[in-house]
Formats: sequence, C-alpha cells, structure tokens
Amino acid sequence: MRDVHQPLLFETAWEVANKVGGIYTVIKTKAPITCQEYGNRYHLFGPLNHNTSDVEVEPVESTIPAIRESISALEREGIRILHGRWLIDGAPMVILFDMGSAAHKLDEWKGDLWKIAGIPSPPHDIETNDSIMLGYLVAWFLKEVLAHDLEHAIVAQFHEWQAGVGAILCHKWKIDVSTIFTTHATLLGRYLCAGNVDFYNNLKHFNVDEEAGKRGIYHRYCIERAAAHCVDVFTTVSNITAYEAEHLLKRRPDGVLPNGLNVVKFSATHEFQNLHAVAKEKINNFVRGHFHGHFNFDLDKTLYFFTAGRYEFRNKGIDMYIDGLARLNQRLKACNSPVTVVAFIIAPAKTHSFTVETLKGQALIKQLRDSIDEVSNRIGNRMFELLSRGEDIKVEELLEEQDQILLKRRALAVKRQALPPIVTHNMVSDTEDPVINQLRHHGLFNNDEDRVKVVFHPEFLNANNPVIGLDYEDFIRGTHLGVFPSYYEPWGYTPAECTVMGVPSITTNLSGFGCYMEDNIERPEDYGIYIVDRRLKAPDESIDQLASVMFDFCQKTRRQRINQRNRTERLSEILDWKRMGIEYMKARHCAIRRRNPDAFTSGDYFGYDADVGKLSRPTSIPGTPKHPGAKGDELDVDISTLSISSELPGVKSEDAIDEEFRPPIRLKMNSSLNTPTIQTP
Repeated sequence: MRDVHQPLLFETAWEVANKVGGIYTVIKTKAPITCQEYGNRYHLFGPLNHNTSDVEVEPVESTIPAIRESISALEREGIRILHGRWLIDGAPMVILFDMGSAAHKLDEWKGDLWKIAGIPSPPHDIETNDSIMLGYLVAWFLKEVLAHDLEHAIVAQFHEWQAGVGAILCHKWKIDVSTIFTTHATLLGRYLCAGNVDFYNNLKHFNVDEEAGKRGIYHRYCIERAAAHCVDVFTTVSNITAYEAEHLLKRRPDGVLPNGLNVVKFSATHEFQNLHAVAKEKINNFVRGHFHGHFNFDLDKTLYFFTAGRYEFRNKGIDMYIDGLARLNQRLKACNSPVTVVAFIIAPAKTHSFTVETLKGQALIKQLRDSIDEVSNRIGNRMFELLSRGEDIKVEELLEEQDQILLKRRALAVKRQALPPIVTHNMVSDTEDPVINQLRHHGLFNNDEDRVKVVFHPEFLNANNPVIGLDYEDFIRGTHLGVFPSYYEPWGYTPAECTVMGVPSITTNLSGFGCYMEDNIERPEDYGIYIVDRRLKAPDESIDQLASVMFDFCQKTRRQRINQRNRTERLSEILDWKRMGIEYMKARHCAIRRRNPDAFTSGDYFGYDADVGKLSRPTSIPGTPKHPGAKGDELDVDISTLSISSELPGVKSEDAIDEEFRPPIRLKMNSSLNTPTIQTP
C-alpha cells in the first residue's frame, strides 16, 4: 500500500516558467504555500521555452531517486529534459520537456490518441500538436516514476485543455495516480462570448459539438471535455464557471478552486496611502503633458479611473466601460461638478509606435520643469549673494530679462489648438479599432467642457515606458477606482489586485471575483467592491447602474475615499493563498480518497477541518467590533478572522471618521469563506 499521507504532487500547465497569460500568475503565486506543504515532493511539468528558461530556471539535479531515474529513462529515448529550480518565491522544482525532441513521435501519438480516445487532431494546429506531445511526455514520465517509486502515492493536477491530454492518458493507460483537472475558462465559452451571442441565457440550449465545429475548435473541445470526464476530481475557479462547465463540458464540477494572490508581495500596511500619493503624482505628471494646452482642470479635484486586461472588447466589458463613461460625463456636466475624471484603458493592441503628440507633450512638460528649476536655481543664487553682502532684496530685480524671455517661450510652447489625443499610440488599423470607434460614437474627444477625459494606452505598462513610466502595480496604486464590468470573466485577477493594494473596484456578478465577494461579504460596496448586475438586468440598465456607481464615487470627499481605501485594503487577507489554498488541499485529498478509498478511515482529513468556514484569529491584529444589529440568518463570526484592524498605523490623521459609522464585514450564512466545498465519497 502506497503512502497516501505523504504523496508526490505533480502539476502540469503550459505556463510553468512560461509566461503567456493568467495561469502563469496562478501557478507562480500559489507556489510558496504548495512548497511549504509538500517540500521536495512537489514538481511542476511544462514545456521548455528556450527564450525564457535561462532566466526563469536554475538547473539542478533531483534529490529524489525516482525522479532521477525517470529523467534518465526518457533521455535514453532521445527526450531532452530540463530539471531545475524555478526562480520564484517558494523555488519549486520544475521538469520542462523540449517539445522539439519529441516531434518524431508526434504522428504515432496522434494516431494513438484517436485509437484510444476518439479525439481527432488536424495536422496544422501547432498548439494542439504541442499539447499532445506535452500530454504524452507527462503520462510517460508518471509511469516511470510509479515504476521507480513503490512507496508514495501520486497526485497529478492538470490545468486547462493544453494539459488535458495527460489527464486522459492517465485514465486510458490505467496509471495509478490520483488526478485532478482544473479548467480556468472553458474553451467553447470563451469563443461563444467573443461571438456576441446571448451566452448565459442560452447556455442550456447550445449544441456544443456543432458550436465547436463551426468555430474550428472541435478537436480542442474534445480534449477539454474528455479530460473533465477522465479525472477523479474535476474543478473550476468560480461558481459562474462551474455553471458554464456543467452545460458545456457535460460534467458538474466537484468543487471550486478560487484564485488567490501572494498578499505579502503587495503588502504595505503602514504606507500604502503614501504609496498612493507618490504614484498619483507620477500620473499627474503624465496628465500635465498629455493635456497640455487644454489643462483647464484642478488635479486636486481629479480622479483616475482605469480598466486593464486582454483586449477582449466585449468579454472584458470595455464596451460597457465606455458607455458608462459617456453617461457619467453627461451627469457631471449637468450638475456642474468640479470633479474631473481621467479614464484610462490599458489593453494591448497592434500599434506602430507612440504618437508624436504624446511624446511631444511629455517632452514639453519636462522642458518646462527643467527651465523653472534652472531659473529658480539662478534666483536662489542671486538672493544668497545679496543677503551674504548684507544688501536688501528687490523682488522685481530677481527675475532677469533673459529668464523672463525663457519662461515666456516655454509658456507659449505648451499651448495648442488641437484637442489632446484619446490614444497614445499610432494604431495599425485606426478605423477598425473597437475602442476608438466606441469613443468616437459617444463623442469622447477630450473637449475642454468634458468632465470625463479618456486615455487609451494600447500597451501594457512598465517602468521603462517613456510616457507614463510606471510599473502596472505602481500605476494601480496611483489610481482611485478600477472598473472591470466584464461579461465573461471566469475569475478576475485585476479587481483582486486592486483590492490587495487598497484600490476600490467595480466588477460584475458574471465574474468569478464578483460572485465570490457577493457570496461571502454581506455588503461588499461598503468596502470598495461594487458589483454591477449583468445577470438579471438588461444591458441598458446595467450601463446605467455602472454610471450611477461611478457618479456616486465622484461625490465622495477626499476623507471618505481615504477611509474606503483603508477598508478595501483590509479585505486582502481573504484573497491570500493561505486561505484560498485550503480548497486545493481539499481537492487533492478528495482525489486521493476516490483513488484509494480503503486507505482512509471516516473523517480522516489530513490534519485540517474539511468544513472550515473561518481561519484562526491573527494574534497581531485586533478585530473589528461585531455589528450590534446582526440577525439570525447571518453567520455569527469573530470578524478578526479576516485580519481587519480598527485602524491602520500611519493614516490615523486622515482616517478620522467615527468607527461607529464603519460597518464590519458581514459574512453570509449560506456560503462560507471556502465554499463550495468538495464533496468526498
């Protein structure tokens, strides 16, 4: 009998040490807690990317004999493998396969996959070919490990359809491993939503085979669906995706594994308000340059909104964001509001370069700043010389004629007749770009009278950016509100990142993150998590709700916004992998129990309570007082379990609103913090 209490854990994903999309973030941020639990018994499978492996992975020899023997067995067959330490927090061990070294077996494996599973594979789909090779290499490797290690049980988790072939083969080859398949977004669901169909209202009625065939992804869909049916435990990342997967993949998920974050990375408990001020000033500098010549608004009364993510115009809700901004602009103008909103859209698109106007604006403002510093320095030197000789200072003589001429030239240079551009780059196809066309449709051209200004930055941010010059995380800290009104969002890392950095955000009840917060927090809007209803309301009503939320946010005072940022930041602990990781523990435990039912006694849960609804009280942080009006249908819970303090050091003077008006987090009885739990047999 293999040891089921000390199993080996192997996770497979296309994005192991290979940054492509969001799963890279999931695997990377989860690694520390998984390594803490499994130590050297935890390994990750993935493809070898020669462009990044040199900086991502440190080659080392395995300390586990069975792993060394398995690597040698595959290498004797001509397969090149990199075993090493992934250079991230936790330093997990990775096993990366060189796809090129297995190419000679591709046709044989494709034939075998059709024979044993009835899954077709067209010849020219490179991504599918790579997925087949990865799956066969992983299954082959697991067979070798089982042959060389007779002591430990093995758990294998597969992420997304690209890793699905390995899960299928474990079942078809009867490999004695406990398997888990996690879909982070169904393949067909993403395609259907991108095609402007009424997705959620018709989810029960789609002919899935026909829809996949029409979109040329039938073979990929077959891999995903077969993987879901071949594993011991099938999971998704949110309730909304579980509902989708049940109808599209025809198996009800056994549980939900929400995505977490490594909160320590973002933690700035004593200074996150100061970091906001520093980052905001850098955004201010960009705004001064971008809107030069039409800079007629007060930055102290300016709010920065943003949306960011993949350029999926409808799925990510960029269309609704722009529609909402147009209505917000009308409302602010109608009430003669002194508030100006600068709304950023950060989504990578095909571009040629930065526009001349964008670069020129930043250069002019820098030149103006340098000239003022130069003149100020000369005035200071003159004052010093006069005072050191005991002479009186005549103010009118401090600014010499050449300085006056220089400053006049700089002032004239920043004037312009043309309106500030709505996009920072030269687009490859300006007339066909959905964002630009939507902005034109609503007349959002950054006119002087507009209270909502728009900046479309079709490129991800980094500190080397010559225009904004901020890393994405620092940019988030400098903003006031993140707006993510997604139509299709299985989880939603962007609002989660806002939350852990103390930035309020707008999400929807069609996103995994929004559903999670709605299920677990009684009044999420009190803590800066605004949830727009896109499930039960008509599109026009949802847009109006979004505009209302943004308008109400604009009415808040600076003190109210500071107080809300404090509340938002307090929620970060419920998004930490230390809490989210419990569901992964349950999934692995469930898979092992289903594979080895005789190895367990009733109630054996590996040292943790499977019905846990709250975590232990943190000793360093006092709890927020329980609201006196709690009703019987709400969970009577010690709020300190959420690591929420009544006040944060360093911001007392700003956060002066009476504590009695600050509602505690109220947890709903019908859904615990770690729900839905995985049902064990």
